[in-house]
Amino acid sequence: MSSFQALGLSGALLETIQGLGFETPTPVQEKIIPVLLQGDRDVVALAQTGTGKTAAFGLPLVHLCDVQQRSTQALVLAPTRELCLQIHNDLENFSKGVKNFNIVPVYGGASISEQIRRVKRGAQILVATPGRLMDLMDRQVVNISSIRFVVLDEADEMLNMGFKEDIDHILADTPDTKNVWLFSATMPREVRAIAQAYMSDPFELTIGQKNQGNENIEHQYLVVDERHRYDALKRIVDYNLDIFAVVFCRTKLDTQRIAENLIRDGYNADALHGDLTQQQRDKVMKAFKEKTLQLLVATDVAARGIDVSNITHVINLNLPDELEFYTHRSGRTARAGKKGISLAIVTKKETGKIRQIEKAIQTTFERKLVPTGAEVCQKRLLQLVHRLREVNVVEHEINDLLPAVYEELMPLSKEDIIKRFTSLEFNHLLDYYRGAPDLNKSTKGETYESNERFVTGDRLFINLGKMDGLDKGKLLALICDRTGLKGKDIGKIDVKGAYSFFEVDKSLTDSAREHLHGFEYKGRMVRVEITGPSDDRPKKVKPSKKKSRDDWFARKTKGWR
Repeated sequence: MSSFQALGLSGALLETIQGLGFETPTPVQEKIIPVLLQGDRDVVALAQTGTGKTAAFGLPLVHLCDVQQRSTQALVLAPTRELCLQIHNDLENFSKGVKNFNIVPVYGGASISEQIRRVKRGAQILVATPGRLMDLMDRQVVNISSIRFVVLDEADEMLNMGFKEDIDHILADTPDTKNVWLFSATMPREVRAIAQAYMSDPFELTIGQKNQGNENIEHQYLVVDERHRYDALKRIVDYNLDIFAVVFCRTKLDTQRIAENLIRDGYNADALHGDLTQQQRDKVMKAFKEKTLQLLVATDVAARGIDVSNITHVINLNLPDELEFYTHRSGRTARAGKKGISLAIVTKKETGKIRQIEKAIQTTFERKLVPTGAEVCQKRLLQLVHRLREVNVVEHEINDLLPAVYEELMPLSKEDIIKRFTSLEFNHLLDYYRGAPDLNKSTKGETYESNERFVTGDRLFINLGKMDGLDKGKLLALICDRTGLKGKDIGKIDVKGAYSFFEVDKSLTDSAREHLHGFEYKGRMVRVEITGPSDDRPKKVKPSKKKSRDDWFARKTKGWR
């Protein structure tokens, strides 16, 4: 394996690298740094996030820039504020041993006057998001007409976010003599078009195969009913005791709703989406990076550029619309050579999309089962026992307290103490999972969940349906939010155009009606009525062909006589 000394970096940079704890270069660093250090070649590098790309281009930039010149010599473009700040911080660390080296981040959501002041003081490297950079160019604060290097980091994400015209506008102001270094996780045709338009005979490097996922990521999926997505998420979190995860949702509304439900259910979670102010985003990300937050619920756009170490799981509560987005989602885990899990919670209809993603990223997903309630309780109990065995006992600090404890426990046998200790710690968990259904769904269509508990249930009518923007999952969430019921308390849900039906245990019918009947939803007064027991639903009667023909003839001949 190569060392950083063999790559051709300066002595000052090598000392800095050693101080940062870098030992051996990653594959992308080992192969690309010597090429970039020549300073005379365009480069296209395809590698997954978390493989050390920032150091791969950052170390050569610091090496090649002339600190004697105050003018801007290098521009790094990034799709999001978070990635912009991450790159800036890394470059600052790389250049600690170089005097008078100025690196200025330029991004939206922060004081533009402060950024203007810092740029005017001189910056050898600008790290920027496209929108704010164009703003400063229009104000004639930034001059990139004599720039030497342009780095397009996460190029595919920038194009996915609609920055194609901005990139064209920015690159049009740069000299033809510049070198363009393009780094991307995937290579869609739009990225290829950028390379063809602005590069001349680029050196191309691919770590792994194009669009291939990180080999350190284990890809898994669960198959559940639509209404059980959230319950399955909670089971996964409860079962994986040390989970530190990003949970991806498709929309900002779903992201906020899931985060609020997790918080309400006692989980350490928060949301990250585009409707948050910059101050709110910073607060959430600070908590997540410091690991005072266990679950970050995010949209694709909001999560771009997140670089947080030791994320154990990426959970796709909804699969992304674009296959490339899955690669970026899963890349939040297994960074810097570590291992991680990317888990998708899907319905039976979505299993075909799993096959498409497998083909796109050239890997195999492993089908997993949602843990049962008993399995969750057992796992957590064994973890507690393990902690009990490994606890550090400081005897000189507790010796004075032990006689009273021994006296209090004297009437109890060892078995009684174990049982009571277990019950004290786990009664709430056992209560929650007592009688919990199996959430797994067969890909052949039958569900493993038993509906026997709804034989004595009631079927309720509610005057909300598809015209109100509801599907089964959203109606279930609405019912649970309003009534405080759990998903396991609700039986079959039928969503129609302007109304729906749902089943609930007889013992909970009055409570459900009390909390749902009479409140206003999107300007409609909600009405809830009991239509009958769940096992006594009216059967649809298909009209006979003769009756259908007679009705048709009657309608056609109406008014003839």
